Amino acid sequence: MRKRRGFSLVTLTVCALVAAPTAAVAGPAVTGRAGAAGGGAANATRAGTAGAARADRAATGAVQKQATAVGHGGAVATVDLDATRSGLEVLRRGGNAVDAAVAAAATLGVTEPFSSGIGGGGFFVYYDARSHRVSTLDGREAAPATATDKLFVDPATGKAYSFNEARVSGLSVGTPGTLATWQEALRRWGTRSLGRSLQPAIGVASRGFTVDETFRSQVADNAADFGQFTSTRALYLPGGQPPAVGSTFRNPDLARTYAEIARRGTDAFYRGDIGRDVVRTVQHPPVAADPAPGWAYPIRPGALTARDLADYRVRRPAPTHVDYRGLDVYGMATPSSGGSTVGEALNILERSDLRHLDATQALHRYLEASALAFADRNRYVGDDTPRPLLNQLLSDGFAGERACAIDPTRALPKPVAPGVPDGSYGGCPTVSGGAFGGNEQHTTNLTVADRWGNVVECTLTIEQTGGNAMVVPGRGFLLNNELTDFNFTPTQGDAPDPNLPGPGKRPRSSISPTIVLRDGRPFLAVGSPGGSTIITTVLQILLGRLDLGLDLPAAIAAPRASQRNTATVSAEPAFIDSAQGRALAALGHAFTSTPEIGAATGIEFLGHGRLLAAAEPVRRGGGSAAVVR
Repeated sequence: MRKRRGFSLVTLTVCALVAAPTAAVAGPAVTGRAGAAGGGAANATRAGTAGAARADRAATGAVQKQATAVGHGGAVATVDLDATRSGLEVLRRGGNAVDAAVAAAATLGVTEPFSSGIGGGGFFVYYDARSHRVSTLDGREAAPATATDKLFVDPATGKAYSFNEARVSGLSVGTPGTLATWQEALRRWGTRSLGRSLQPAIGVASRGFTVDETFRSQVADNAADFGQFTSTRALYLPGGQPPAVGSTFRNPDLARTYAEIARRGTDAFYRGDIGRDVVRTVQHPPVAADPAPGWAYPIRPGALTARDLADYRVRRPAPTHVDYRGLDVYGMATPSSGGSTVGEALNILERSDLRHLDATQALHRYLEASALAFADRNRYVGDDTPRPLLNQLLSDGFAGERACAIDPTRALPKPVAPGVPDGSYGGCPTVSGGAFGGNEQHTTNLTVADRWGNVVECTLTIEQTGGNAMVVPGRGFLLNNELTDFNFTPTQGDAPDPNLPGPGKRPRSSISPTIVLRDGRPFLAVGSPGGSTIITTVLQILLGRLDLGLDLPAAIAAPRASQRNTATVSAEPAFIDSAQGRALAALGHAFTSTPEIGAATGIEFLGHGRLLAAAEPVRRGGGSAAVVR
């Protein structure tokens, strides 16, 4: 095993669990102005003083739940206190950020099982302090070798299945990549074994954790789906009801599964008994003899095989990269569309001097840049996108051509058409008419930093909240429904659709773990869950922090809006009701209200070894940020 030291930062987003005043989200959309990369640091330092003091006191005892922490020696930000504790304990015992990230991620598989776990996959972005290089791991789930572009088309009717019919089935399960990703990250950059890294999570699964309202409500929202399966019902609906808030939830089956992997390694999953149980569950779903009432669809088996598991490999694509106002922004390449779409939108925004525009105009350009970038994402980005095409999508010439379509006086009619990233740019092409495609729903994200200077940003998922609703019997974890991230039928008219299913293909994702460097050193890392809104969440946080004068906690807390090339903008009520929201409506932006968007975590590097860790103050119950000292 290679032993690496350095300043490691890992971001893993799942569900936020920190209580904080609701005013943190209900405030104005934008406040203050500052330089592109410097003005918010002092505010961040002041805003985090109380949190830092609490973290300093906690350094000799239990980690306390808080959304912001400032200090030295490493940091962890997740949406869950138990996961943050697991990661921080690894850092305190000399592990690096990769070690801590895996420990925190495994714990999230226990406490946030409806958004992550070893039945799913994800993406891992890593900055190495020795080489000053950013690397990525693609642990996305893969379709079975027998999959075709008609995977989600009913052969009896020739029409696509409804989403939930496809989701709650074996058809939706891709080969999980999470365990292989953890193992590969530890092998390349960690200092601990996978077995040792799983120990904190084994402890949490064995002794249990306290059920909060987020956990209870996620079970309640899935009660009809979970009630179809004997194994899921037994674990999450004891006595027919979700676990009560304040009760202790234990998962001894998952503790034993983790312990078996700790002893035998990932072969226990990809070539052993655990994998055979996964395949059996997919091919023969554990349907209850007395399923929950009101279910309208047959539970269809899937075609995942033991060979699919044995053949799974983690990919190591080069990260995406753009220069934004002198900062280097790195993200995830395909099959994620996060790096290319965030990067293209930043390139478009760079054509405007946002620091000298009022808040309404800055947000107007943010929404328009998002729509344009999403049009190109939907048309061109999928698992098989050639790298030269991806590079054209991230080119300054293409961004200039797209940016010229933005009218400061009115919103473009949506959806807009994709551009033509052909390397020949000039003029201002027509942008009217386009399409949208995408089914992503739910993920989890975490951020960790160690004292040596490495950085990791990692986002994990099982797709829908609750995955495909099937707990592997005797194993204690849910399976993913990641293959429903494919488009069920073509979405791009006469043009090829890059996101149709195929043998061994990985569905397009919106996961956007992002690391920002300044002069070759870490400046900021951020990520979020939220399906296709992940892209806009990360983009809006970067806009707030780099252009609009917000410190990182304020940029994370600010009311959000998400334009994904659709007729209306999804937005939180506080955004719609703000002065900027009303002014944007006057420019022609139409809004659809949604309770909350995303649940971000991040870390900012303040200089002289000081770190600012931040999580959501309110969304999903609030997140958990902590520093070593």
